[in-house]
Amino acid sequence: MPLCAIVGRPNVGKSTLFNKLTGRRASIVDDTPGVTRDRVYGKTEWLGREFSIVDTGGIQTASKDEILSEMREQAQLAIDAADIIIFVADIKSGVTPGDGEVASLLLKSGKPVVLCVNKCDVVGDAPTEIYEFYNLGLGEPFPVSSVHGHGTGDLLDEVMKFLPPEEETAEDEDFIKVAVIGKPNAGKSSLVNKVAGERRVIVSSMPGTTRDAIDTPIEHNGEKYVLIDTAGLRRKSRVSENVEKYSALRAFMAVDRADVCVMMLDAVEGFTEQDSKVAGYAHEKGKASVIAVNKWDLIEKNDKTMREFTKKLENDFSFMKYAPIVFISALTGQRINKLFELIKYTSEQNARRISTGLLNEMLAVATSRVQPPTDKGKRLKLYYITQASVKPPTFVVFCNKIDLFHFSYQRYIENQIRETFSLDGTPINIIPRERNDE
Repeated sequence: MPLCAIVGRPNVGKSTLFNKLTGRRASIVDDTPGVTRDRVYGKTEWLGREFSIVDTGGIQTASKDEILSEMREQAQLAIDAADIIIFVADIKSGVTPGDGEVASLLLKSGKPVVLCVNKCDVVGDAPTEIYEFYNLGLGEPFPVSSVHGHGTGDLLDEVMKFLPPEEETAEDEDFIKVAVIGKPNAGKSSLVNKVAGERRVIVSSMPGTTRDAIDTPIEHNGEKYVLIDTAGLRRKSRVSENVEKYSALRAFMAVDRADVCVMMLDAVEGFTEQDSKVAGYAHEKGKASVIAVNKWDLIEKNDKTMREFTKKLENDFSFMKYAPIVFISALTGQRINKLFELIKYTSEQNARRISTGLLNEMLAVATSRVQPPTDKGKRLKLYYITQASVKPPTFVVFCNKIDLFHFSYQRYIENQIRETFSLDGTPINIIPRERNDE
């Protein structure tokens, strides 16, 4: 699919334009310069043609700041990968030296560039100030209001002129979507970069570097994945900026659309209450999960260290004992292959179906082995079980009285399903339904 990169100085409205063109709030918008730090991808459609758009962090060519330098590198990577570039400038600030430096960078790239002059919010003829932007040497400037959508049609018409010829390609939906979740600075971005083989996401020792949820399509051992690197989720009391509030929301949204969640823990710091909350959200949403203990290379070990650490984690994550645990190093690549084996396995388990006949054979054995509970002389009767859906596997059990189907016995039936069909790596839902036979 053709790729269009949106670039420009900080705070000229790139993310607002990106959200307007994609029709969803995929990029964080805030008045603070430098809010978008990584590349954020989306899709748009114009005149029957679909293409990808990438939003980038603002380019400040002269800055020596570590984060701003990383943002500049990310923007350059987007420029290199793009088929066409939308350069966004700000009518209110006019042509600045920073615009000139970015324009020079784009001219050197040799890529086709469409000049978008943003914040032309008044309906009608373009303001006379727009003619100043011809000085950038990028051709005709297109007046746009990314907030209201004025001028975006003309802008997209111009973009369409430079898209490569359309080819007959079927979109491949065989991707496993993986949300990499966890506290700030646990190594989520380092893992994505290691697997992708490039500096796909900004990595810094400063917690909270990643603010947007970043999609990275990769292929690993012949399997296709989309890795969603999310902003580290902090405790709510520490989420003081609007930017971080949006980032936390975006991370939860990433969990919502993932097939598998990789729960990243810092081996040095160990398990924290926040890890429990993040994993709990993935569990509540019925996601297949893998617990990845990162920075294992930094731990002093003996022959009992891994076993003792595993036992502690099984206790910490007692609510999701089904989740396999793997000890990795995103820095060295240790056990990354094992991690992806578990991702593939848990994804398959999350989408697994079991026939009704086999389920009812299991139910008969389970109820004969442990009799259903009674209350005031009335015994629970389980008539029938069937699988209603997948992702997660959801089973409906028909009984005579729901009040008698206590949580403990539901847990017993769940354990019997797991044991009988080797169903692990995924939550299981059991839904009781009352059916009177009297």
